[in-house]
Amino acid sequence: MVSLEACTMASSSSVPASSTPSKKPRDKIADWFRQALLKKPKKMPISQESHLYDGSQTATQDGLSPSSCSSPPSHSSPESRSSPSSCSSGMSPTSPPTHVDSSSSSSGRWSKDYDVCVCHSEEDLEAAQELVSYLEGSQASLRCFLQLRDAAPGGAIVSELCQALSRSHCRVLLITPGFLRDPWCKYQMLQALTEAPASEGCTIPLLSGLSRAAYPPELRFMYYVDGRGKDGGFYQVKEAVIHYLETLS
Repeated sequence: MVSLEACTMASSSSVPASSTPSKKPRDKIADWFRQALLKKPKKMPISQESHLYDGSQTATQDGLSPSSCSSPPSHSSPESRSSPSSCSSGMSPTSPPTHVDSSSSSSGRWSKDYDVCVCHSEEDLEAAQELVSYLEGSQASLRCFLQLRDAAPGGAIVSELCQALSRSHCRVLLITPGFLRDPWCKYQMLQALTEAPASEGCTIPLLSGLSRAAYPPELRFMYYVDGRGKDGGFYQVKEAVIHYLETLS
């Protein structure tokens, strides 16, 4: 009887002893999980994450790195990162070549077939050829009409003379004793004055082998080029033609 009661008491006393130490490990585990949860880093806001993601994706797509640009990334905006001009590559952005019309600066000149029509008598053909050679060989490459060279074979003299004047910007009157004796030269002179009475500078008289007193009265209202110089006045004639052509552009 004593042994049973002792066993009962021993078993009853052993239960609390075994339950007390078994609660401590569980409490420790719970405390550990609780501390672990408390130490977990806070999640970054969604707007901030998306902003960083978009910025890194833009930089990756553009192929830019901080070392390739002169400004640091912290001071550059998204627009400057995506713009090629913000990089110091040593080359400035070039604008598209502008289209330039080759005839725009002198379109008036090309509106007619010739720049100069040289009016001369038949006996002054050699002097006229020298003048034409000088004008055509100049740097301006003036286009000259020489009657015996450029007139259409078989064409009427009157129509050819009138067309030569109308198709030329300027007309040079090679006034010599032979010019004053030739009726066709006088007709051409009057026709030139009739077609362009107000066109100052387009008719250029070149007086050669004559005195001032022999200068035709029809031309007394305009200056003439004196052909008694070293070059026969060719240089002055060329400059006068070029000056008139410049007024057409």
